[in-house]
Amino acid sequence: MSLDVSPELLAEAEQGDIREEDFVATVRTSLPYAYDLVASLATELKAGIAEFTDNQTPPPSEKERGQLLRALASDAIRGSLERHFGIALAFQNCHRVAAFRPDSVDGESYAKFTSVRSQVLNQSPEFRDC
Repeated sequence: MSLDVSPELLAEAEQGDIREEDFVATVRTSLPYAYDLVASLATELKAGIAEFTDNQTPPPSEKERGQLLRALASDAIRGSLERHFGIALAFQNCHRVAAFRPDSVDGESYAKFTSVRSQVLNQSPEFRDC
């Protein structure tokens, strides 16, 4: 299970739409490593002038790696984090996450980061089974 959904949020979802802020709060408490990593990338991006910031440090354990994979593999979770932080996310391998300025997704840096060439060049033996 990706998220620890409260009975209240589940009941709300069963009745209709839920507030995105409530969903993001559930993501924050259920996947704290992933949430904190995305938050730190967003903060770093907004503090500078670069087109993107990225993380190249592997998670400390498989638990954190799993959180990151669950967060970025879910369109709903990923999209909510992007809207919440005002960023566009890109992902390579098991842990290389990048936060881009939303207006950069049509640019050269985003295209390069998300290219198949960059994916291949970012491979190494330690990433084979992550």
